[in-house]
Amino acid sequence: MRVIGVTGGVGAGKSAVLDYLEGHCDALRIEADKVGHEVMEPGAIAYGSVIEAFGQDIVGPDGRIDRKALGNMVFADERKRLLLNSIIHPAVREEILRRLREAEQRGEVLAVVEAALFLEEHYETFCDETWYIYTKEETRRQRLRGSRGYSEERIDALLRSQRTHEEFLARCDCVIDNNGSIEETQRQVDAALRRT
Repeated sequence: MRVIGVTGGVGAGKSAVLDYLEGHCDALRIEADKVGHEVMEPGAIAYGSVIEAFGQDIVGPDGRIDRKALGNMVFADERKRLLLNSIIHPAVREEILRRLREAEQRGEVLAVVEAALFLEEHYETFCDETWYIYTKEETRRQRLRGSRGYSEERIDALLRSQRTHEEFLARCDCVIDNNGSIEETQRQVDAALRRT
């Protein structure tokens, strides 16, 4: 099974690439952010540890972790944010690896793993190749303002917190330039898939 890692800055259009790989190339799609939510569901691997660390106040009436209450708690306190990350990040990695093993056993041919902290968490260690989705900063800003309604202050903070273009280039195997039309991006994806 070929495992492709997908990374890039916020607003770069990673979802469009994932949509294409999943819809047209029959790839198994794994997004670390979604897995991060799933590992905190009742009965999942991080559920008990998160409650143990942050208390019953974060548990809603339905028994699920109230992510908004948890978010308010951790964003106000750097130590708590780091504590949450120390629980969630290893759980996410473990769950992604489990899904990849299962997919390989099922005979899947292609899997794609996307993560905001792909390089920080060293996901390249279990991917055959890493693709960097590149989009100019101004285009990314427009997307974040338009589709997500983010303020300039929030966009500035997000962009400051992310890896630089040079860091992505240095650590990724392939660049998909997502500054043109969706068809141009898809042609680059097809070309990258033909390379082995």
